[in-house]
Parts: sequence; structure tokens; C-alpha cells
Amino acid sequence: MAKSVFYHAGCPVCVSAEHDIINLIGADKVEVVHIGEVRSRIEEAEKAGVKSVPALVTPNGNVLHINFGASMADVKG
Repeated sequence: MAKSVFYHAGCPVCVSAEHDIINLIGADKVEVVHIGEVRSRIEEAEKAGVKSVPALVTPNGNVLHINFGASMADVKG
């Protein structure tokens, strides 16, 4: 079974959302990607349709933008 991917940049909004997502769907069903630390995954997130973080990409390819922590332009600096 494919996992969802949760992208975030480490801000307080993102970290709070990360904890909620893990509690809701389970750590074994979501890959957490801190794109502030793993910058090589920014392009992957953008190709998946992520416009801002925190965002959850479902196994079906749907992008769920959660709250608003930072735009991808802000993340790229």
C-alpha cells in the first residue's frame, strides 16, 4: 500500500499539523518530509502540486493544503 507524503518546512504550524496527521492516519501510513532540511525534495513536492506547506499528498495524488505555514517560494528562499 502506498503511503501519503506530508511535506513541511519545520515551522510551528507545520510541526503541529505533522503531529495531527500522524495521530489521524498513523505513522506507518505517512512519510514525513521536512523540506527545510531535505531541500532536494522541493522539486518533487512542486511536481506533485504542492503550493504551500504544510501539505499532504495522498496515494491517489490529491494534494491537501493544510492551514498555511509558508509558500513554496518562501521555502525556496
